[in-house]
Amino acid sequence: MPLVMLGYGSSVTVDTFVNPAMVCVAEMYPWMSFQTLGEEVIFAHAGLMSEAAEPGVVRTTVEVDGEAASYLTVEQDGPVVLLLHGTYWSRVWLPVLSRLAEAGLRPIAVDLPGLGRSGGELTLETATVPALAGWVTRFLSASRISGPVAVGAHDIGGAIGQHLLVRGRLEVSRLALVNSVTYDSWPAPHVARFGDPEIAGTLLDARRQAVTSALAGAATERLVAEYLDPWHDPRVRRSWLALAGAADSRYTLDLVPALKRSATPKLLIWGEDDAFERVEYAEKFASEIPRTTLIRIPEADHIPTENAPGRIARALVDFFTA
Repeated sequence: MPLVMLGYGSSVTVDTFVNPAMVCVAEMYPWMSFQTLGEEVIFAHAGLMSEAAEPGVVRTTVEVDGEAASYLTVEQDGPVVLLLHGTYWSRVWLPVLSRLAEAGLRPIAVDLPGLGRSGGELTLETATVPALAGWVTRFLSASRISGPVAVGAHDIGGAIGQHLLVRGRLEVSRLALVNSVTYDSWPAPHVARFGDPEIAGTLLDARRQAVTSALAGAATERLVAEYLDPWHDPRVRRSWLALAGAADSRYTLDLVPALKRSATPKLLIWGEDDAFERVEYAEKFASEIPRTTLIRIPEADHIPTENAPGRIARALVDFFTA
């Protein structure tokens, strides 16, 4: 079988294409092209290859508000664990999905509208935390998921998770936050600056730098490319800029009084080297908010699931199955 490499912006065309799955992918991503290199097929388009490498993990969609909402899951019965992202996409949860499923859970890592692999496009109005919390409830309804739901959330997704818990938009049985925004820790300066139209034009390069830093010791050229992949789409870039523009710490500060009264179990998992969502915020949260446990991940930055997937998966399993 000839070796085929798929890469963004490649100008080489394949003469012999023997793998029907690759043909299907080529039709799905017509802006990509292929290069013949050797003896076996390597498919390097971000997301799809990595997702397929995780046992049992599939990507599927459901229609929400007339657009396709894309999510990663393991299709099995079991208690649902809804996993939310923030300024990245569902890729942040991929390293732990199979392990959660092995414990009998049904993980669902959804891409918010206009981001990752989901359709639609965010605006400043639809990218606020309350608006996105409303979208999440509609996603669950469209997926025919009801009743208490455990929630895991990363980055700005953590603000959505806190909002769902406090505002009663969803019956949250347990809430796990991973390097989440809390209090007035956001928007981080490197995100807030994209309100300037001139800086907005540098988004892809800036995201490359941010991803590389956030992955810390796990960063490789291939992994960084996987994380960056959705931002090659102008629609996703516009949605991300809307998310950045709508970021406002009042959406978490306003929740603090109710969080202090909350009896729902909470788990914080924190990469200690995060320079923006600093571990000091997690320590404050754990000291002030009842029923909160903090697990610190050394030598990890903003996306610790890539640095310590086994340890984090075990912590999440223990928490969600308690």
